Amino acid sequence: MPAPLALIETASDLPKTADVVVIGGGIVGVFAAYYLTQRGLKTVLVEKGRIGAEQSSRNWGWCRQQNRDARELPISTKSLDLWERFAAETGENTGFRRCGLLYLSNNEAEIAGWARWRDFARTVGVTTHMLSAAEAAEKGRATGRNWKGGVFSPTDGIADPAGAAPAVARAIVKLGGTVIQNCAARGVETEGGCLSAVVTELGTIRTKTAILAGGAWASSFCRQLGIRFPQASIRSSILSVSGGADGIPPALHTAEISLTARGDGGHTLAISGRGSVDITPQQLRFAPQFLPMFVKRWKSLAPGGLEGVKSGHETLTRWRLDRPTPMERMRILDPAPDQATIRLTHERALALLPELKKTRITASWAGYIDSTPDGVPGIGEIETLPGFILAAGFSGHGFGIGPGAGHLIADIVTAAEPIVDPKPYHPSRFKASAWGKVAEF
Repeated sequence: MPAPLALIETASDLPKTADVVVIGGGIVGVFAAYYLTQRGLKTVLVEKGRIGAEQSSRNWGWCRQQNRDARELPISTKSLDLWERFAAETGENTGFRRCGLLYLSNNEAEIAGWARWRDFARTVGVTTHMLSAAEAAEKGRATGRNWKGGVFSPTDGIADPAGAAPAVARAIVKLGGTVIQNCAARGVETEGGCLSAVVTELGTIRTKTAILAGGAWASSFCRQLGIRFPQASIRSSILSVSGGADGIPPALHTAEISLTARGDGGHTLAISGRGSVDITPQQLRFAPQFLPMFVKRWKSLAPGGLEGVKSGHETLTRWRLDRPTPMERMRILDPAPDQATIRLTHERALALLPELKKTRITASWAGYIDSTPDGVPGIGEIETLPGFILAAGFSGHGFGIGPGAGHLIADIVTAAEPIVDPKPYHPSRFKASAWGKVAEF
């Protein structure tokens, strides 16, 4: 059962030229195209399937600063403002609202970690409130449980994964940009060592700048160009339930389950960090760089099956520009959810929040989270291919920081003052170390 998604109609005629071509219509790609079009550039976005159909519609919908890596916090803060500004600028509804995010715990070490992050966040002007046992019990009264503590981040919020990327795509078209669905980019052409065109299944677009916002497909696409980009995909399984439950926080995280209110009145349910590792040729290729992350998360990651091989997004095969690619054979990554995880998630949710017994399961799905060794995205121009800008490896955080990432990409393309320091995100860092480093607080 696929994740809910708002479908939109877009252009079918491929322009011959463009100032910028954006490859990939997920949340990062559409926001990049939106800001580029807003600045007057002739922008063409090509998407092999439907806008927002992969991980951008399969996530929780959280837009948070809370517990962000230090490198991601500035772009997270900027993104919250940009979510609000986008609605004011366009009149389009992404479902964004600053409802606050609630974390509850009975683990003293976890609570202490949140407190350390709170102390760090204060130094950069971010407000988050530690909750006493009594305060946690009050805010978490829907659980009917006592809690040792928690944290509440009042300025964080949620948006609607089913409708956000399509809403941004509509705004691009209103500004005069071009969005084309069911059009896979197969590769690029070069002149004098610089990018000169993007080759798609519908024809070639002459351009000097291309942005790859290809999500789980990015590493395989880069391989075609001789670019090494370490990326691993984790298959995450999620479900949604109908409306009818009263008094539940709009966004709640516990060790047992995490929950988010949906725009249709229902809720999305998931177990944080739990996922399946589908072994693929690419997984094996980059295994040494991802070993530290897998070791750290071994309790929540389980061996997967052949879903990844069947999907084809992590192939090491070289494809030709004049023949169909794996992206045309698999227009939308729609892997099967792990049914044991779906059952466990629902059981835990009903036990934690009795009001959910009034609801029914409306959908369940899985999606591939494109991860980097250090859990921070790669954003920046590739030195060996001038004009080619990578924006991928968002490691499960891309939805919330999509506006900030898109703005930063537009800044890079137009040589504007960057909205945040771009250096921490540049893909060149993966050449410096085979292991990567995750910030600790």
